Amino acid sequence: MTQALSILIVDDDQDNAASLGELFEIEGHNVSVVHSGQAAIDAYLDQNFDLAFMDVMMPGKNGVESFLEIRRMKPAASVFMMSGYSVEELMQQAVAGGALGYLDKPLEPDEVIRLTRNVGKGGMVLAASGELDVANAIEGALAQNGLTCNMIRSARDIDTISSPESVVVIDANMKLIDEVAVYRNIVNKGHEGPSILIPRHTAVTSSSQNLLKDVGVTGILNKPFDPSELLQRLQQLVA
Repeated sequence: MTQALSILIVDDDQDNAASLGELFEIEGHNVSVVHSGQAAIDAYLDQNFDLAFMDVMMPGKNGVESFLEIRRMKPAASVFMMSGYSVEELMQQAVAGGALGYLDKPLEPDEVIRLTRNVGKGGMVLAASGELDVANAIEGALAQNGLTCNMIRSARDIDTISSPESVVVIDANMKLIDEVAVYRNIVNKGHEGPSILIPRHTAVTSSSQNLLKDVGVTGILNKPFDPSELLQRLQQLVA
């Protein structure tokens, strides 16, 4: 008989959370289910879990933000992220082979051009925290070098991109994780040029760089996943 584990399920989709919880309970595991990032943090304040399965895209505190806070409290926490959008996988692809660059203030036009050229097709550049002058400086530097720039202020602007090779600057009023989701949609639509993300709510710190390089988590589960395979691997996940 396998060892009974203490498992936390975190998903704002209550049906999905309940189904996954029932799956583990049938196997004899002790399961707690919550539906928000803050509730997950509170649960870890009350007890330790052998494993947690946390959805990435949740309203309020998203899964990545919640995970980072949990890890600060309990560095040994073993958390698996669940995503139906493959946002983390896209982050990892963006940094593969050094594709991800960082722009810090004060912005140097030559550095803007160097990074956008070096990241190559579909590459991502993460800029300093979002302020109006940052977006304008980037747009000006690109224009001076004859590069077409498309400014994305919301997800609706994706359809206004003028050329597959243009430089896309994502300066939306959203969190970094959500900007990456917009970036993902742009890439999926066939855009091949580099993208520059200017997060308004996340400063470009060493922790946010690490977030992009390794959503840090113990692992990533892209929904839908095979329940039977997950059960087979469960004991390995806590080894």
